Amino acid sequence: MQIKESETRIAFREKLNELMLDDVLMDDIDRIYIPLAKLISEGLNMASKTQIIGINGAQGTGKTTLCNLLKVVLETGFDMKVAQFSIDDFYLTRKERVELSEKVHPLLISRGVAGTHDIELGQRTIDALCNAGPKTVTNIPSFDKSTDDRFPASKWQKFTGLPDVILFDGWLVGAVEQPEEDLRYPINMLEETEDSEGIWRHYVNDQLKNVYKPFFECLDLLIMLQVPSFDKIYEWRSLQEKKLMIQSQGKKDLRVMDNKKLLRFISHYERLTRYMLTEMPSRADMLFRVNDDHRIVI
Repeated sequence: MQIKESETRIAFREKLNELMLDDVLMDDIDRIYIPLAKLISEGLNMASKTQIIGINGAQGTGKTTLCNLLKVVLETGFDMKVAQFSIDDFYLTRKERVELSEKVHPLLISRGVAGTHDIELGQRTIDALCNAGPKTVTNIPSFDKSTDDRFPASKWQKFTGLPDVILFDGWLVGAVEQPEEDLRYPINMLEETEDSEGIWRHYVNDQLKNVYKPFFECLDLLIMLQVPSFDKIYEWRSLQEKKLMIQSQGKKDLRVMDNKKLLRFISHYERLTRYMLTEMPSRADMLFRVNDDHRIVI
């Protein structure tokens, strides 16, 4: 397929401006985005079905940015219909997580770990998109992180027709469970003081094995954004929280986190993040390393 180069570059730059991103990322259009879009288009031609692309990366690695820019290139340069959303959009409602925390373990009130998503809703949404007709309207859930609750259905994204590509990102997309022996000892203060018996981490691991792993089998391509180290995650996630605070000014019932709360929040994900950093690179279909300056290197 002949790419529409000039239109793609214009649209790409406009998206950078819209997202308030550094213009230096224009360098990545030829280095990363056009080759990746071409690879996806070739896979689509071979498979003749909706391609589901999973993007994995720890908090703050730039998963959503990659998806936003890749969507522009696929749509403008390759005339594809693209649906884009995150596993975060399928979080259980706050009420549901309160109930889960009371029945299973208090730590499950915090969104993010396996077991805090409505995977059945995620599967139904992806199935609906993959089986849609030209005029079918599919409702795609959306989650409001500033209030820590799902948006009402009236504010969900609506996608019309059958997508050629689904871009599906999330910090644990494509993850698999840890070996049971790895769960024996706590790895941080949160686990030591609030999960001393290991009930929470075993529940999360069981969810990965029995619920999430079968769900992730729908992926046609798994892309991993690999961070330099776990320590970088706090720094980058802190930047995200500051942006959220600015964007959410004037709203009531905000759940934006200060530094102390953020450190505790990130501790929920340390175990699986560290495991993915060692386990996933060897089996991901594509590995993009993210350097200390937050740029993708190949």
